[in-house]
Amino acid sequence: MRLPLRAATLILLGVLVVTIPIGHPRAAEGPITGFPGAQTDVQRELEARFDAGLNPDDLRTWMEHLSSRPHHVGSPFGREVAEFIAERFREWGYETAVETYQVLFPTPRVRRLEMVAPTRFTAALEEPSLSEDRTSDQKDEQLPSYNAYSIDGDVTGELVYVNYGVPADYEELERRGIDVAGKIVIARYGGSWRGIKPKVAAERGAIGCLIYSDPRDDGYGRGDVYPDGPYRRADGAQRGSVADMPLFPGDPLTPNVGATEAAVRLDLDEAPTLTKIPVLPISYADAEPLLAALGGPVAPGNWRGGLPLTYHLGPGPAQVHLEVAFNWDLEPAYNVIARLEGRERADQWVLRGNHHDAWVNGAADPISGMVVLMAEAKAIGALARTGWRPRRTIVFTAWDAEEPGLIGSTEWGEHHADELRERAVAYINTDGNGRGFLNMSGSHTLQRFINEVARDVTDPQTGVSVFDRRHARRLANGATEDLAATGDHRINALGSGSDYTPFLQHLGIASLNLGFGGESGGGSYHSIFDSFDHYTRFIDPTFEYGIALAQTAGRAVLRLADAELLPWDFTAFEATVGRYADEVIALTDDMREETERQNRLLHDGRFELAADPTKTYAPPDAEDPVPHLNFAPVRNALVGLAASAQAHDVARRALVAGGDRLSTDQAREVDKILFRTERAMTHPDGLPGRSWFVHQIYAPGFYTGYGVKTLPGVREAIEERAWEEAQRQIARLADTIRQVASEVDRATQFLEPAGP
Repeated sequence: MRLPLRAATLILLGVLVVTIPIGHPRAAEGPITGFPGAQTDVQRELEARFDAGLNPDDLRTWMEHLSSRPHHVGSPFGREVAEFIAERFREWGYETAVETYQVLFPTPRVRRLEMVAPTRFTAALEEPSLSEDRTSDQKDEQLPSYNAYSIDGDVTGELVYVNYGVPADYEELERRGIDVAGKIVIARYGGSWRGIKPKVAAERGAIGCLIYSDPRDDGYGRGDVYPDGPYRRADGAQRGSVADMPLFPGDPLTPNVGATEAAVRLDLDEAPTLTKIPVLPISYADAEPLLAALGGPVAPGNWRGGLPLTYHLGPGPAQVHLEVAFNWDLEPAYNVIARLEGRERADQWVLRGNHHDAWVNGAADPISGMVVLMAEAKAIGALARTGWRPRRTIVFTAWDAEEPGLIGSTEWGEHHADELRERAVAYINTDGNGRGFLNMSGSHTLQRFINEVARDVTDPQTGVSVFDRRHARRLANGATEDLAATGDHRINALGSGSDYTPFLQHLGIASLNLGFGGESGGGSYHSIFDSFDHYTRFIDPTFEYGIALAQTAGRAVLRLADAELLPWDFTAFEATVGRYADEVIALTDDMREETERQNRLLHDGRFELAADPTKTYAPPDAEDPVPHLNFAPVRNALVGLAASAQAHDVARRALVAGGDRLSTDQAREVDKILFRTERAMTHPDGLPGRSWFVHQIYAPGFYTGYGVKTLPGVREAIEERAWEEAQRQIARLADTIRQVASEVDRATQFLEPAGP
């Protein structure tokens, strides 16, 4: 009998667990790319010594201290956190500096939300202290719940429920005859990054925006709420930035330049990334009376959350008064930069980063990642004290002001842009960390490399490699395209949401973002309950997954820093870009077919509205037909890139198999070509309408925020039906692919034996 797919894969999962002894880490084996011959054995011995220097008690001790008080940008403890981290780096032997930037960081002075009709209600806008959470009572130091970079505003209007507040939701409202112009909208968190919600609302004419956490997505719909379980309480609220970061991240007043004291700044009313309407986040306890007072049509089924009420759309009869005002101050942001000089190629930098600032105490976000980075730095520092030195320079970074908009990393990247473009090999990022499965995202030139690392790290719960555990889970979940042709996991592309953004998408530096998750409950995110007590009860009580992340990111740092030749691979990159090209071609074809179908229905008077049949709605206007777009330049460029990638792979394998070695000067030159291939993926003019983002393969979406748009120039032009722009972007993309292929060919020439 043929078993159902899920049953079969669960049996496979059981086989994996049974056949590999639990609790007995398998020995790493096989060659390591970049370490030919006996160098692999030397590297594995070094990594074993590195592992021995990792201590979960260190992570616990550092987290308890660093999350003991609130430490947002400009806070007294924020500076102490930076100084504490810097002092540890100095103790471990790093040349360490604290680089300070003056950045715009608004804090709230007025927050008021009232329902004024049909009944009166005043929102509490308060998270309570809990006896079970020792740091939740630090009211004098806590930032209240608010959205940074909302403008000041005092507005009153009818309320409209807009689901997640993304463009498709407003299209659904329009089909139902609901206009938000002059209204205040209420959206639930999820579906997009929070800053997209007021952006789209303002474009549709709304005068204010409320954002709440619905319990179906982030509360009792997920499980027991804190302190009985990990999930968000009814009175918990999610702070966060709502700056228009898809335009550019960083300090809103100093785009493209570091926010030093001497920097020329925009006036506040000129800052393009501030919202156009006032915004306030609220808890679901405060949202419930507002939603219960709404009338109008019943919300579609997939718009209904977990509150015990019938979800209506409005507008009204609920009317609300929203008032917010802020202190628009410049505050210091403290970046900690620690260097371990390389012995041979000191001018090539391997960057490793995590941020240290938090909205409140921030045990999970970001301290769980910060203490991992510190553990790596301590263990590598101990190796250096034995006489070992990396071939390339290692730079550990602890960023400030990530939470309000990736500010610390962006300002440092902009300030040192020329030096980084010249010297940076790669950037490895972490943020929060939990229990479960390894998540790998980043540049696809590093896909083979990070998979090789994942095969050599043991999962602490099952005893199999983190690679194998990830594979087993995906099979159990019915994944049909888990592995690439090489047998590697396909890593995800990077959009935005953490400190890799300025390095990858503004400077063209190959980047990775790593972390474990999937088995630890959320619910504390950006609240006063993101605490040491919450983390050690519900997320990673023994810090064993903190150690697993240190072993993963630490190996990546050590291998990039010490490889004889950088382990770049272009076959996965070419295959990935080819898939992306197939996607945008299919998107165009689907849009053409759908446009033709809808226009036929309109012409025949048979347009089908998926709305209330008892109502009368105006049908949409006919769409212009989708023209033929010529993708041949991209297809041809990909054929050339495939040939270049294969030739490079063959030449590299032949070099290793033949026991040949490049001279130091040759290897240095090849390295420079390899790590600058990511620069070849950029264009100096940037993306249409947002020149800060120069990468032509990956970018955050203009209307997705954190979510990635691959081949963004082409894809977003098609989505916006800007056909002439789409054809221009196709030509630019083809040029970009050819430019990458040319650089790969240059590197290959150094690897091939000279002719007779």
